[in-house]
Amino acid sequence: MARASSRPVIVIGSANKDKAAELERLLADLKVRVLTLDAFSKAPKVAETGRTFEANACKKARAYSKLSDHLTLADDSGLCVRALNNRPGVYSARFAGPGCDYLDNNKKLLRLLKGKPAAARAAFFCSTVALYRRGRKIKVIKGICRGRIAEAMLGTNGFGFDPTFIPAGSRKTFAQMTPAQKNAVSHRARALTAVKKYLKKNPKLLVS
Repeated sequence: MARASSRPVIVIGSANKDKAAELERLLADLKVRVLTLDAFSKAPKVAETGRTFEANACKKARAYSKLSDHLTLADDSGLCVRALNNRPGVYSARFAGPGCDYLDNNKKLLRLLKGKPAAARAAFFCSTVALYRRGRKIKVIKGICRGRIAEAMLGTNGFGFDPTFIPAGSRKTFAQMTPAQKNAVSHRARALTAVKKYLKKNPKLLVS
């Protein structure tokens, strides 16, 4: 267990280090100390078997919130593509099959959309954030970013489907943006903005 601190603590319940780092950046302006799962030697591996983003976010937040008395935040996010009946959705991280990586997933996405017109490339990212403490649900908040799928992978920043997703109003993929540019418009940023507003209105939730 981590050392005590005078600052309130939020635990980020994510085993994805890229996601955890992005969530930590998004929480930087909130006067809290952020702990990742690296701070807990007995953090369980939580299987994301839910059929919705909310189900998975709640499952992770519930499990990880039992590791401490601190407020715990877990996110489940995914890409939904119109031409693919909103797939990959909750299967975004494993879209290309067992053992796949970010590159495999992007290649599969582009292969399935090859030759598709612009209208069929419409897509959105969804982020669902669950707040729990000691196994009890406190709040679920969602963020959406609409856009389209590029015809090729562009950019080297970010992670996941960032090289193929172009948010509405932009000509750049998330991977071509700086972290600050992405965090001004992304689904996760929108969800975390709402989370921070909620916590500022309910500061007692941060007291362990």
